[in-house]
Amino acid sequence: MKPVHILLVEDNEGDILLIREAFEEAKLVITISIAKDGEKAIKFLEKQDDYKDEKTPDLIILDVNLPRKNGHEVLCHIKQSTTLKHLPVIMLTTSSSERDISLSYKNHANCYITKPVDVEDFLKAVLSIENFWISLVQLPTQI
Repeated sequence: MKPVHILLVEDNEGDILLIREAFEEAKLVITISIAKDGEKAIKFLEKQDDYKDEKTPDLIILDVNLPRKNGHEVLCHIKQSTTLKHLPVIMLTTSSSERDISLSYKNHANCYITKPVDVEDFLKAVLSIENFWISLVQLPTQI
């Protein structure tokens, strides 16, 4: 299996650490890049400024509640881009709002996961991402 590159768009340091920890336990080769706000995520994906040499990720894990540009704005940018729209986007957020869920799917999110409050449940949720999106699903090759 080829290495998988994930772009994690998350501003909460605790969640970043938990997600990294969960993926480190996986037996797969996973590279995680971090963008801590929506503007940085878009710059990363568009290879602008400090991100011009970054590789395009295979998978994006995107929070809804982000500074500068929220997750919905980032998702819209990704799915309206001819060069990015093929990338799977997982919404991983504390919001269980029906509005956020509906808007995410309306804008072509591939799935929506509400972050569990309990640490063990949070780690299980991340493990389920790894089990499904990395071990089971065939991710698109770079276009």
